[in-house]
Amino acid sequence: MVRVTRRYAFAASHRLHAPQLGPEENQRIYGKCNNPFGHGHNYVLEVSVRGPVDVETGRAVDLTLLDQLVQRVVLEPFDHRHLNTQVAEFASLVPTTENVALVAERRLREQWPAGWPRLEKIRIAETERNIFEVDGCSQNESR
Repeated sequence: MVRVTRRYAFAASHRLHAPQLGPEENQRIYGKCNNPFGHGHNYVLEVSVRGPVDVETGRAVDLTLLDQLVQRVVLEPFDHRHLNTQVAEFASLVPTTENVALVAERRLREQWPAGWPRLEKIRIAETERNIFEVDGCSQNESR
């Protein structure tokens, strides 16, 4: 088995605000990230797949097809968007990077072609110090 990780980038803005909480509680929990005008990040997304190397091609995954899938289901909907207002899932979900990673993983898993290597992990770096991972293995076991 081989793990292949592909790196992508997108820029997006968001406001961390839980509508069920009051203004003081949101400020306490999210601090400067609760700015009513939002703020942005240059995110780095890594998508890792795991599978056998194909005898004919010498590859575990067709990177062009993987790029096209990631572009269509994650990058196009997220890049240069205000996540709270322009991405449907975040109308009712606080767009923390934990949730951004979970939504990206779910979107990919739902569109993952049969016969492809297993979607193993999604990793998103929000900053140099803030990195979030979602293990995709358990969700793929039921496929």
